[in-house]
This record gives sequence, structure tokens and C-alpha cells, in this order.
Amino acid sequence: MDRVPREELWYCMKKSGVAVKYLRAVQDMYEDCKTVVSFDLIGLQSTYAMTFAVEQINRNSTLMPGVKLGYRIFDSCGQYPWSLQGHQPISLLIGGATSTSSMILSRTFGPVSVPIISYLASCPCLSDRSKFPNFFRTIPSDIYQARVMAQLVIHYNWTWIGAVIDNSDYGHLAIQVFQEEIQGKSICLEFIETLNRENIKRDARRAASTIQVSTARVIIIFCWYTLIRDVFLELSKRNVTDRQFLASESWSTSNDLLKDLSISQVANGVVGVAIKSSTIYGFENYLRGLHPLHRPDDEFLREFWENEFGCISFLGSESLKGVQHPFTDTSHLRIAFNVYLAVYAAAHAFHSLLSCPGIDQPSGTNSSTCSSPKYITPIELLQHLNRVNVTTPQGDMFYFQGSDIPAKYDLVNWQMDSKGHLNLILIGLVDGLDLDIDESAIQWSTGSNQVPVSICSESCPPGTRSANRKGEPLCCYDCIPCAKGEISNNSSSLHCERCPAEFWSNFDQTACIPRQLDFLSFNETLGITLTTAAVSGAVVTTAVFVVFLYYRQTPMVRANNSELSFLLLLSLKLCFLCSLVFIGRPSVWSCRFQQAAFGISFVLCVSCLLVKTLVVLAVFRSARPGAGALMKWFGPGVQRGSICLFTSIQVIICTVWLSLSPPVPGRDLGFQGSKVTLKCAMASVVGFFVVLGYIGLLACTCLFLAFLARKLPDNFNEAKLITFSMLIFCAVWVTFVPAYISSPGKYVVAVEIFAILASSYGLLLCIFAPKCFIILLRPERNTKKHLMAR
Repeated sequence: MDRVPREELWYCMKKSGVAVKYLRAVQDMYEDCKTVVSFDLIGLQSTYAMTFAVEQINRNSTLMPGVKLGYRIFDSCGQYPWSLQGHQPISLLIGGATSTSSMILSRTFGPVSVPIISYLASCPCLSDRSKFPNFFRTIPSDIYQARVMAQLVIHYNWTWIGAVIDNSDYGHLAIQVFQEEIQGKSICLEFIETLNRENIKRDARRAASTIQVSTARVIIIFCWYTLIRDVFLELSKRNVTDRQFLASESWSTSNDLLKDLSISQVANGVVGVAIKSSTIYGFENYLRGLHPLHRPDDEFLREFWENEFGCISFLGSESLKGVQHPFTDTSHLRIAFNVYLAVYAAAHAFHSLLSCPGIDQPSGTNSSTCSSPKYITPIELLQHLNRVNVTTPQGDMFYFQGSDIPAKYDLVNWQMDSKGHLNLILIGLVDGLDLDIDESAIQWSTGSNQVPVSICSESCPPGTRSANRKGEPLCCYDCIPCAKGEISNNSSSLHCERCPAEFWSNFDQTACIPRQLDFLSFNETLGITLTTAAVSGAVVTTAVFVVFLYYRQTPMVRANNSELSFLLLLSLKLCFLCSLVFIGRPSVWSCRFQQAAFGISFVLCVSCLLVKTLVVLAVFRSARPGAGALMKWFGPGVQRGSICLFTSIQVIICTVWLSLSPPVPGRDLGFQGSKVTLKCAMASVVGFFVVLGYIGLLACTCLFLAFLARKLPDNFNEAKLITFSMLIFCAVWVTFVPAYISSPGKYVVAVEIFAILASSYGLLLCIFAPKCFIILLRPERNTKKHLMAR
């Protein structure tokens, strides 16, 4: 982070009060500096942190015993060329206060290997040891603060944010590192506004307009405090006070902004990354004890005294001991502590270099790595500085990683008091990328400790998935419910997960639950209806059987072999009853028995009709001259034998089918979704269709023969009834095949039962309803004469 303080610190070594190496003289630009920059209290405090550290070290009997540090301080006035003015050689330099001046100093002193220790230059470019081999710093590289900002955004689940950056290498590099850190974390930048120092008024208005209309509630800012002040003023004019700002280290502790009441409403709640603060023991008393009379050559102190007490001649009664002043406030030392660390790092490097006793000769003539205070060379000091690894007086480990130190920051919060003033509150610490935050101490821009929400789209609830909107960032999405059988049990899931085969999604699509077992049962409406229809059919058939049995001696019953009629009624009753086997939970035996019962019952039924049709044809054919012997081939025994033969073939087919590949209980997971349909799975579809095919063959043959006999001269021609019944029978079963194949779940069973009942009712009504009508309601027609009439 580039700063513009006025002091740069230069060091030399002294032994017994005599300088070992002379500082390179720099012309005293103090008078000229007055016209260049304003008085800088932070810079002045940092200056005396350096003098305090030197005096503390010189009093330390264990650190460089017998050797004392000397120093000279020069004011660069924030002008880069002035940092290079001087006339004396040096061994080590502490400065510069900006990254640019540090680059100039490092390149200038690099050829002679003079170490440069900066307390404020944070440009990541200075970490390149190939370009700046003699550079060190006691402030972390800006790369780390950009990463910390990203960690804050991730920590608080802010996925939709804006950014305002300085249009410089600092701003662009910071936002680049930030974007790299949030990559793959589903965090999006709604906008990036850049601020130019030359056009700050115009750029501030543009940035404020963007912030005002944006939906992002969290804005990160990487820029100098003077630039962000203009943006805050614009936001204050627009009354935009509901944005949460994240401050970079360059302005997070700016007293100028904190004291500016015109922006306090906008800046309230700022959370920022700050240079790590610490306490220097004894430093406050040291500052309060300063007086120009005790330091007559100290131009910096003289100017401060004139500025503070409004006097030119010093009486000695002025004192800082009873004054509350930012200069004497040492509660949170940041830049001053970095200067303090730099002095101690230099001292330990000198101590390491001089740590071999009894050596008082040029290092070039000594095989030891140690040097004499009279013959210190910058390159030796540079080598020892690279190996500094000590514990500071505050108890912290201090060492260099190349040119850098381990990244440690403070997290600060701007909180408004009852008078409308902003105060800087420490809310956490950062060590590397580890955040240690006191959540209860934070006051957000909302005025409470409730964490602000900054998202483009509301988090998708469990049971839905997020689908990106076309042409918009990844953070902007719609929530789409999961499909049936899929779940999402987390918020903002990108995908819905399919449930295992035996499970299904619950109503909310948030969990997989076991599927319900489903089958055609006697307790449900469909099962009750089919059962009622089957039982009714069996009862009606029984009633017809009783009627025929009671009127068995009448011509209507005796016509065309009453024995076949009774057998037909028995087979129809079996057809009605076999449908009941299909209802209920499938089992191994029910699956085998239901198809066999169905196939054999219907073959028995159709066989009776086929033989009846053959008998009708034979009777009328035998009436022709020369055909009297025809009826010998269609006697009762042949009729019974034919029926047994036709039925036996079906029995054999069913036996082979059920022996080789019978239907077995199975589970259908493909249709009902939340239900598992229990059914009899056809292990061999061929066997089932052979059974159907044989029934169809008999039915078609019967239909064909009955159709031929439909016009035989008889008042009551049973062939007509058989023709109609077989038409209905064939129509039902032709329709059954596609319906059976396409029906889902338990409805497969229902379709087959319906076909059984429909065809059975068709046969029963078409063949026996007319006969019962005559028997019961028109007994006068139940005579042989009436039946034989032409």
C-alpha cells in the first residue's frame, strides 16, 4: 500500500560514541518540505518509534554488547527523488514509505548490496528476489490482504458483491488476487468500478450511481482513503446507507475518514483489514517525555511543538504528559510498530554479524563468518539479515520469508456512537488465512449484529435445484423443483439426486423414503368392483344352471345336447371364479395357478361351444339324403371325447410352461413412482401367448363354423347365438392384447380380469339369456314343434 509520510529512516553503527560507518549525508530539506506536505502525526510517531527502539537496544546489555546503534533521520517530503539525496556511505537503510520509493532505493543501492527495510511498502512486486535482492519489509504483501478479503466474503456467505478499486497496479492486482481466491466458490462480482486520481469527482459520481442501483449489498474497496472519501460523499448525497463496505488496509484505519461526520452514516459498519497493531512497552511515557529543550537539534519535534502549543520560544513549562493527543496514543500502534520491528531486525542482523569475540580485522582476511565493527560490509549484513529469526520484546516470533514476513492482520470495525462519531473497534485477528473473529463485537451497516445478506438469488430450498439464468452470472439462478423420484437435501443444490431403486422421494422432494407396496387387493375400490362382478357372474351362472336343471326335460334344454349346456355353464362358472385368483398379493403358487386356471377354464368353455357348433352342423347335414350315418360320428361319447381332447392340449401347454418358466412374484419399479407394484412377472412371455393363441385358435374355429350354420332353417337356431357370443369373445381378446401390453403396474392385472369377465358375461348372456327368457317367460314357445318350425 503506498503511503506518503515524510520520514525515511537511515542507520549507521557507533562504537563508544564514534561512528564506524558514516551515513550518506542528505541535504536538510525541512524548510522546503513545509511547502510540500502538511504535518503528519503518524509519520512523526513512527520517527520516534525508531529513536525509541535504537535507545532501547543501546541500553540492552545482551544485544550487541559494547556496540551502539547510531542514526540520522531525513525527510523525503513524499517526493521520490529526495529519497536519494545524500553524501555519505551507509550500511543499512530503513525506508521507503512507498512502494515506488522502495523500488528506487532498492535498485539504487542494489549494486552495493545495501539492505533496505521498508515499514510500509506492500507491493507484491517487491517480493521478487531476482529484481530486489536487497529488499526487506515488515508489512505483509498486498496479496495477503486481498486473500483475507476473499476469506471474509466466503466466511459470511456473500455471493453477490461489488468492487471499487484504484485505477493503478495496486487496485488491479488486488482485485485479480481476490478473484483467483474466490474462484470455484460460487461468488460473483456484479461490477468493478475504477477510480482515477485525476478525474476523481467524475469517477466518484459514476461509482456511487453504480452502487446505488446495484443489488449487491456488500462492496469491497481497494483504494486510497482520499479517493473513497469522494465516493462516500456522493453516496451520502444520495442517502445510500444500507451497503456493507469491506475496507482494504490502505483506508481501514484512516483517521481522516473516521472524523468526517459528513460520511459517518454511509461508513458506519465498515469492516476492514488493517496492519497488525501492537503495544511497545514504555513508548507512551517516552513520547510524553519529549521536549524541544532536551532535543535542540530535532527539527521535527520543534515544528510539532510550535504547531501544538502555538509558541516559537520554548519556556519549558509545556508538556505532553497531561495532553490527550493522537501523537501520544499508543494503544494501537501499526506503522510505528513496523518501524520498531525494522530497527530490531537490523539490530539482530548486526548482532549476528558481530557475534564472534576476539576478531578485529577485515572480514576478508578471516575465515570466520563474523566481522569486526570496523570492517562491516553491506553484503555481509545482507546475508545475516536473511537469517534473522528472533523473538520480539512482545513475545512474537519474527523472521523473513525472502523479503516478506508472515502475514498477520487486524480486523477492524467502524462503529457509530450515540453522538454520531465513528470509532475504530478491533473485532478479530488474521494469521495467514485463519480468521479469528469476535462475531458479537461487530456492528454491521444495518446497525445491528445481524450479518447482512448479499446474494443475487435467494438460496434454493431443499427439494429444488438451481438453474442458471441464460446470459447472467452463475450467482443468478432460478429454483426448479426436483423431478419425481429425485431429491436435494441441501440449500442451493446444483443437481437433484435420484433415489435408489427401492426408494422414492417424499412430498417435499427432500428425502428418499421406502416405496409403498402396491398390488390389486380386495380392499381397494377397483378390487372390490372386479370381485363383485366375478362373484355376480358366478351367481348368475349358478342360477342359470339351476333353471336348466329344473327344466331339463323341456325341449329348450334338451335341444342340442343338454349335457354340453351343463358343462358349458360349469366352465363359465370356473371362468368367473378364476378371475378372483388374480386379486390379492402375488405369491409363488398364485402366480402359477392363476394363468393355468384361466387358460384351462376358457379352453373348456370354448371347446363346449365348438362341439355344440359341430353338432348343430352335423344334425342339419344328416337330414340330407344319404347323410344319415353322419350323426354316428357325433354321438355323446365323441362329443365328450372331443372336449377332453381340446382341454387336454391346453393342460399340456400349461404344464410345460409352468414347469420350464413359470410366472413368479416380481416388483415393478417403473411406473407408480412412490409405489412398488407387486405382480406376477412373466418369465416366459412365449408361454403366455401360446396359451392365449390356443384359446384364440379354438375361438376362431368356433366362430367360423357358427357363422356357416347361422342361416340353417330352424326357428331357434343356436348357431346364431354362438356366432354372436364368439364375436364378442374374439373382440374382447383382440382388444386385450394391446391393452395388456400398454397397461402400467397393477392395471395389467385389472385388464386381464376385465377381459375374463367381459368375455364370460358375453358368452353367458348371448347363449343363455334367450333360452332363459323362453323357459321362464314364454313357456308356450318351449315346445318341440315351435323349435322345429321353419
